[in-house]
Amino acid sequence: MVRCGVEGAIATHFPDHGVLSEEVEHIFPNNEWCWIIDPIDGTTNYARGIPLWGISLGLLYRGTPVFGYVHLPPLASSFHGFWYGSSGLTGPTGAYLNHKPIQVSPEDPSPNHLFNLCARSTDVFKQPLPCKARMLGVATYNLLTIAAGAALGGVEATPKIWDISAVWAITQAAGATWVALDDQQIFPLEVGKDYGDRSYPTLVVSRSDLLPVFKPLVQFHTNIATSGNAIG
Repeated sequence: MVRCGVEGAIATHFPDHGVLSEEVEHIFPNNEWCWIIDPIDGTTNYARGIPLWGISLGLLYRGTPVFGYVHLPPLASSFHGFWYGSSGLTGPTGAYLNHKPIQVSPEDPSPNHLFNLCARSTDVFKQPLPCKARMLGVATYNLLTIAAGAALGGVEATPKIWDISAVWAITQAAGATWVALDDQQIFPLEVGKDYGDRSYPTLVVSRSDLLPVFKPLVQFHTNIATSGNAIG
């Protein structure tokens, strides 16, 4: 129902826009504007009755996200943000939670701060992580907590394009630093390419000077998880 409603609304209000979604279409279309939809992020949480899951929409211009919206119904929380990068576009700016501005934390790591892991990055526990670890089970919310200043960083070992398109815009609009852990450029997406099976190992931190703190802890283990996922 969510998928049909969202895609139908896009077709009605933005008939010239393309759509790529987890459930239906994985081929990136030849449209200047394209929406990427994840109708339920945190499917396992949703199926098991854990009240932490969301709906994600990212708007791409010429293959790169410029707007993101993530709604988490169980939390009554809606995030959105605008990030134009080098697109040449202008318009509204900033990142928001329930229409209130948010930004990343300026604080330094300590045992009283949080760093978020995903299910495939748990080997990081073998290392001296300078913060308390959290695992939320929702890729979008994992990274949005950084945008909101609740966590100093987070890693996702095997997210798909619909997991990261919306939060790409929101986190950077809030001041976060985004790093592709496989050193491959994520955006712009390529017309005609199938994005159904591709993963994008990602580290997001609240400030660029924290990269030397967290990247060595997650880089090796995330690469292993990504390789294992591709093999499996």
